[in-house]
Amino acid sequence: MLAASPFLGEGHRKVWARLRAQSVRTSKARCLRRMREAGLLAPGRARRVLGPRNHDGTMTTDQPDVRWGTDATCTVTTREGQATVFIAIDHGTAECVGIHAAQVGTRFEALEPIRQGVKARFGAYGQGVAAGLSIRHDNGSQYTSDAFQNELRFLGAASSPSFVRSPEGNGCAERFIRTLKEQLLWVRTFSTVEELRRALREWAHRYNEHWLLERHHFLSPSQARRARMQSKQAA
Repeated sequence: MLAASPFLGEGHRKVWARLRAQSVRTSKARCLRRMREAGLLAPGRARRVLGPRNHDGTMTTDQPDVRWGTDATCTVTTREGQATVFIAIDHGTAECVGIHAAQVGTRFEALEPIRQGVKARFGAYGQGVAAGLSIRHDNGSQYTSDAFQNELRFLGAASSPSFVRSPEGNGCAERFIRTLKEQLLWVRTFSTVEELRRALREWAHRYNEHWLLERHHFLSPSQARRARMQSKQAA
């Protein structure tokens, strides 16, 4: 099951879920025990216990396109040097709604994943089309710039900055970036930024369609969106 999966480092819960999808009935406890005996579990980190924080609470949403999170990370290409990767993630379904790479990570490049998501989810890009949507971001210079904030106001989206020095406040985007690093950026090399962009788009599509999430009862992000939209239409 692990060898056939398109992703790396999947744990016992996802192995259990994939077995169930193939009509192999067992328990999560047995999967955990057998994988531990075979040395197939990833090493775990000691958990850091935090006291009460201003961001304590729930940042996920019940419906898609209510709040998106955006953030950036860096990688290196062999011919063009460092590149910045920008992402946008739906807090309701954990879908990647936009992904982009640029050699220079400016405030204008930071807007590209938002533009991709707005065009795909709202069917157009214009004044007020994203009314009712909020954008969670950190306090980086790209996101606090006038260009970024003015673009959000033009779209009708609300700016939702996380607390300073509290990355947990942008946890949906941070968790997606961890998955992106573990499944793509740390396991492949890219010669140019354009090659990186193509790989990011392909990987984002594969993630949306096939990455299993326990909070969605082991549905993929795209399956979770379709299920929620069908439930909304039925209601």
